[in-house]
Amino acid sequence: MSGAGPISQDWEPVVLRKKAPTASAKTDEKAVNAARRAGADIETQKKYNAGTNKAASSSTSLNTKRLDEDTENLAHEKVPTELKKAIMQARMEKKLTQAQLAQVINEKPQVIQEYESGKAIPNQQIIGKLERALGTKLRGKK
Repeated sequence: MSGAGPISQDWEPVVLRKKAPTASAKTDEKAVNAARRAGADIETQKKYNAGTNKAASSSTSLNTKRLDEDTENLAHEKVPTELKKAIMQARMEKKLTQAQLAQVINEKPQVIQEYESGKAIPNQQIIGKLERALGTKLRGKK
């Protein structure tokens, strides 16, 4: 900066102000009362479900009605009685307990118990393991 002359500062003044009042601040109680005293027209609006904890989209009445009208019976498929008896007979012929058979097919004893009592939901993988372990055909007898 040699030969440029004296250094001068050319700053513009900065003015800090508060923000303009927001819409909610304009409609607070003080502003409304001041407007009433001044005789200004005040427009009020009642909002539906304002101040409640309900979501606007939670219309349960439609879903409830649909559920009430629904008569479809939804239940899991259970093990057929032929399969239960076939598993039991094949296991008895091999002289295995439920726990031993479960160990052979690498499942829990509870699984064999559910299949033999008819409470299990049929799983083709487990039925295949049982067929291999017992040496009999369990599927396709229907």
